[in-house]
Amino acid sequence: MNKVNLKDKFNLFNEYWSPKIVGELNDSHIKLAKFKGDFVWHKHDNEDELFFIVKGKLLIKLRDQDIHLAEGEFVIIPKGIEHCPIAEDEVHVMLIEPKTTVNTGNVENDLTKKDLGRI
Repeated sequence: MNKVNLKDKFNLFNEYWSPKIVGELNDSHIKLAKFKGDFVWHKHDNEDELFFIVKGKLLIKLRDQDIHLAEGEFVIIPKGIEHCPIAEDEVHVMLIEPKTTVNTGNVENDLTKKDLGRI
């Protein structure tokens, strides 16, 4: 068992929209990511995902509402719900989601990351 310092882990990478695995919990990955700008509208047909804001502010657009998240807040996006994360400024996010989750869900484009690095 090793403790994880989130600040130290976030200092190990700079790229946006490229989650890094920092741990495993049962059948889920604990991931860290830096977001900046607009992502892509997508959904995950079989996976719920948790967005926990470590630093900054994140807007998650849904088709029927907007969710504004600040440091220390999280939201769980249920499977099948189309969403689009938007970060006006750099945001540090911890994601908890099943190991099968692909970051762009049902969409495949240049932001899709299938082979995630571990830090």
